[in-house]
Amino acid sequence: MSLIKNIAEEIKTAMKAKDKVRLESLRSIKSAIMLAQTEKGAGAELNEEEELKILTRLQKQRKDSLAIYEEQNREDLASEERAQLEVIEEFLPKALSPEELEDYLKKLIAEVGAAGPQDMGKVMGRASKDLAGRADGKSISAKVKELLAN
Repeated sequence: MSLIKNIAEEIKTAMKAKDKVRLESLRSIKSAIMLAQTEKGAGAELNEEEELKILTRLQKQRKDSLAIYEEQNREDLASEERAQLEVIEEFLPKALSPEELEDYLKKLIAEVGAAGPQDMGKVMGRASKDLAGRADGKSISAKVKELLAN
């Protein structure tokens, strides 16, 4: 089942359950997908990679907002962002643990033949593509820097 159809079904369920936060989150996902579908040059249907990019972008927006609200001691807004973030993360692949990320990056570094910090671009390009939705860019970058420095 495509993501948009899955979201539509989840919206119906949330409406029946009168779950306001979940409904709002699902509608924001649907809106972002529909917006991407109507952009110039986009096909009628988005592929899985494009859907993943949209979900990752929404996840990052929620995390950034959450950090700001927590910094400003606005727990009322922070709790709402946390709830929306949980709903968005339901549709993303399971995130890698730090150990799994490190193992993957060590194999990738060996595979591309990276010798030091000057080869970070080679590793990051491939890692970002392979780990889309499973690890954020900041954690990938930090771990690659650490591994290439040693």
